[in-house]
Amino acid sequence: MAKVVESDLGSGGSNVLSLDSIRESLIRQEDTIVFSLIERAKFPLNSLAFEESRCLDSGNSSSLTEFFVREIEILQAKVGRYENPEENPFFLDNIPHSVFPTHKYPPALHPKALSVNINKRIWDIYFKELLPLFVKPGDDGNYPSTAASDLACLQALSRRIHYGKFVAEVKFRDAPQDYEPAIRAQDREALMKLLTFEKVEEMVKKRVQKKAETFGQEVKCINGDESEKKYKVDPLLVSRIYGEWLIPLTKHVEVEYLLSRLD
Repeated sequence: MAKVVESDLGSGGSNVLSLDSIRESLIRQEDTIVFSLIERAKFPLNSLAFEESRCLDSGNSSSLTEFFVREIEILQAKVGRYENPEENPFFLDNIPHSVFPTHKYPPALHPKALSVNINKRIWDIYFKELLPLFVKPGDDGNYPSTAASDLACLQALSRRIHYGKFVAEVKFRDAPQDYEPAIRAQDREALMKLLTFEKVEEMVKKRVQKKAETFGQEVKCINGDESEKKYKVDPLLVSRIYGEWLIPLTKHVEVEYLLSRLD
């Protein structure tokens, strides 16, 4: 039987963090990710929003999207968003303390390993590799709404990927004897093998494909006469995004977390 970690995260308010509660949270996060991709697909690529600076302030060299994300993260930090260990900011140098009393989250993660943050890598992959796959090329000039939609995607992807820290913690507590030798040897390859379950990964890919089909189908007729189903985002592509990026990056976070777990 899996051991549990005291926490109110990942289980809808329960004080127990277990593999089952983590699995439930990851399944719910799939909905958020699929919906955020669908919403972003309403806009074309709009690359001018994130590729170059168009700021009228000569002292600001960031793109519109980077400026937008930085400013939103400052506001969200001031109301305590990043007190929650599930949330990881993209611009760590930009985060003020909350100006309001915040919820005291029970410690569920190892303090040293808690700091694992790969958001810079997620940012680069999202804009350079993922985004061109599921949005149409072009520019409609609607940059503020595009930036807001990109932020929703980035935060959903980041939350899912960094949830690997919770996965790794529970797996470690369930079987420390399996993980400690590889951790002491700093053997990334051995840890990755311990963390990889191909059948589970295939099931996740099939589930998100089904969700993309369900949530994203174009509905133009109500009498069921549509001869060919069309989707706002290709369901096979959503499955591919999970298989080629989200799942591997989540496992990367798990490995990085475990490498510091005994510090």
